[in-house]
Amino acid sequence: MPQRHVVQMSTSHATYGVCVLGTEVFLDTRRSTPKGATSFDVHATSAVTVHIIHSPTTKPMANSRWPLDPDIEVVVTIDVTSRSVNDNKVKISYYGREGNELSVAWLYLTCVEISLDVDLNRNGRVKSKGKDKAKWTWGPDGQGAVLLVNCDRDSPGAGGTDSGQADIRTTADLQDMSLMVLRTQGPSAIFSEYQVVLHVPESDADKVRVFHAIRSDSYPHYKPVLGPDKLSYVLDHAGHGENTFYVEGLAFPNVGFSGLVSFSASLLEVPHKNSLGTPIFTDTVVFRVAPWIMTPNTQQPMEVFVCSIQWGSDSNEVFLEGIRGLLRKANCKLTICSEVETRSDRWIQDELEFGYVEAPHKTFPVVFDSPRNRGLKDFAFKKILGPDFGYVTCEPPGRAVTSLDSFGNLDVSPPVTVRGKEYPLGRILIGSPLPWASGRRMSKAIRDFLYAQKVQAPVEIYSEWLSVGHVDEFLTFVPAYDRK
Repeated sequence: MPQRHVVQMSTSHATYGVCVLGTEVFLDTRRSTPKGATSFDVHATSAVTVHIIHSPTTKPMANSRWPLDPDIEVVVTIDVTSRSVNDNKVKISYYGREGNELSVAWLYLTCVEISLDVDLNRNGRVKSKGKDKAKWTWGPDGQGAVLLVNCDRDSPGAGGTDSGQADIRTTADLQDMSLMVLRTQGPSAIFSEYQVVLHVPESDADKVRVFHAIRSDSYPHYKPVLGPDKLSYVLDHAGHGENTFYVEGLAFPNVGFSGLVSFSASLLEVPHKNSLGTPIFTDTVVFRVAPWIMTPNTQQPMEVFVCSIQWGSDSNEVFLEGIRGLLRKANCKLTICSEVETRSDRWIQDELEFGYVEAPHKTFPVVFDSPRNRGLKDFAFKKILGPDFGYVTCEPPGRAVTSLDSFGNLDVSPPVTVRGKEYPLGRILIGSPLPWASGRRMSKAIRDFLYAQKVQAPVEIYSEWLSVGHVDEFLTFVPAYDRK
């Protein structure tokens, strides 16, 4: 609910205040009512609109004055940004029973624009003056900005994913981030007593990082201003138009984190240098971190990874030659993983699973690395993570894993409708024991991660009747003309 901005009027001295473009200012007229007053009227300069809120039974008097009814509220709005300080005036006159003017209260208002904006409509553009910016809804007709976890590696020489870097080392990294624009407009003199502060809730701060794009004569500078170790940022030189911020996600949805993060811009009245400031207006926007989406094997392949076994009775050279021929016909890239790279671990399907993340401005693949951690344990991180190819993993506490933590035990269906409910991205399939039985189970850390993504609601299928227990040992999906 928006914060109510109340200004106390006085008949002993003029009152000065600041309002934000298009917002309501409630005038507290009761404390300034002189003794013997029975009615009042309100006049204002042309840019000010006066609203008298009253009950249906309360009517204005014949001379357009209003009775001093305790249920009456006076509200003013201004829809034009001030060109100079105190250029909007409101006058409240109080009258006695005989109609004589007893006293006058003056209010001088400066109107400024404060607007925090994101890609609210998910069309790749940031527009100002959106409605319900603090609301996020799913679906093609929904609203709310989308944020990507910056889990690829665009930065040369980075030891891990870009989200692990507290700075921007290449402008290519900006393409993985979402835009947020803070617009401030108004007389510069007013911002000596008022501050514009960008802030993030403490509960969200470790999930995001924000960079301020600062213009300079030589090259643009991207200053980290919000994130795990910083909850607020005071905007310098407020009132001079647009300030651009780049927002990156640091964490996927998971237990205790729905994926929603919010940012707010507040206008604070700061009467003294060391004052904490009093908020008189706050504008809030909400992002949702894009989920990791698993891709079904019925989609057109782009790249196939195969482990090579050159020597001994387990050699797969004949198999590799057949794969090469098929992929040439399919015009699909083939990546053969050598025994040196795999450390003789042939089960690449058990080690990794491919998916992607998507926002209106950017889509890139993300490899999900299993915690099985055998010979292939470093392959995804060292050989797949790179520019526009992300990486994510889930390590169970204590690193206690079973066979069911291998990703041969993780699959996804094509798009499906179940009991009238559509799953346009399919449903994730996990091999498990029977619900009432004890036994091996995929670790809670992985299952929590998969369930938290929401868009591919997992289904657990009985697979422990198998020695290895993987769902891919008895189930797969293949394209069919009738889709059945």
